Amino acid sequence: MSKVGEGEILLIGNITSAISEADAQDKLPIQVCAGILDGIEASAKKPFSAIAVVMADTATNLRNGLAALRKSAKARILLLARMYEEPEAIKLVSANGNGKTLADDYIICPVRMEKLCEAVYPRAGIAAGKTTAADAAIQARIHQLEILATEDDLTGIKNRRYIREFARQIIERAKKNSGRVTVLIFDIDDFKRYNDAYGHAAGDEVLRQAALLIRRCCRKHDMVGRMGGDEFAVVFWDDPRYFPTAGAGERRSPAAEHPREAILIAKRFRRELEKTDLRLLGSNGKVILTISGGLASLRADGLTAEELFSKADHALLEAKRSGKNRVYLVGQPENDIDKIE
Repeated sequence: MSKVGEGEILLIGNITSAISEADAQDKLPIQVCAGILDGIEASAKKPFSAIAVVMADTATNLRNGLAALRKSAKARILLLARMYEEPEAIKLVSANGNGKTLADDYIICPVRMEKLCEAVYPRAGIAAGKTTAADAAIQARIHQLEILATEDDLTGIKNRRYIREFARQIIERAKKNSGRVTVLIFDIDDFKRYNDAYGHAAGDEVLRQAALLIRRCCRKHDMVGRMGGDEFAVVFWDDPRYFPTAGAGERRSPAAEHPREAILIAKRFRRELEKTDLRLLGSNGKVILTISGGLASLRADGLTAEELFSKADHALLEAKRSGKNRVYLVGQPENDIDKIE
């Protein structure tokens, strides 16, 4: 059983789904409750250094549950979020109109037990005034390094490692609830020309503009990342918070399992990119930016993240060979998305 006493961490949810090496639970001061109601009762009986809530196991009425935890416990509340839950986690740790938050921080899981404890104890000490300013600075630096490990420093979107792991997790989730996932991989046509003709500063600006535009064109929950160089990826998926009946009665492209939204977003992005005004290229540097890309969908084109990325990458190469400035769907007789209504 877990150790008891002040300084203990209360974990609400399934410990094996959120923490790697969960069998180390007995060696660390962690108490586990199955649900929010049990957690509220436990937190009312004794103090905890922090309360860690597994979002995937407490999705029903999560906001109300967190609000109740706030009232019953003085401990810091940490969310244990899967990658696809990160947008919601960010909202929950952001202040509302009253300047209050439902949670203090979040950690992407699965997380090592030791890392969870490291996230709790130094920050709990800071909150209680038991640590120095140097300790706080170290924690801030650690948090900054965690961000750098998942984000592309040039464009500010997610990096290759994050986007591939996100795809793996969301595909695992989609297989359990018949969800749909589509991967888009694209790069900027003749990108090397911008670097050679206008310099690397202009090339960097092209990449930043592309990242900004694709992010604006996508839905809030879709995940955008830079794979490296001028290659980008988008993972489209059906989030039940936004599309509770996703798939029901939705019109599909012929003989395909690709969500119609992914095709529409890819078309919209191409139109917006062509209208981009790149000031860094100078008065004589007006050009039309175009992309080539490939779309691959779960079940129609593969059952793993590796398969989808490979199929989408192959479709991208086919688009390049066919003259560029187009996005191809895997497995379609006429696979240019411009030919699909």
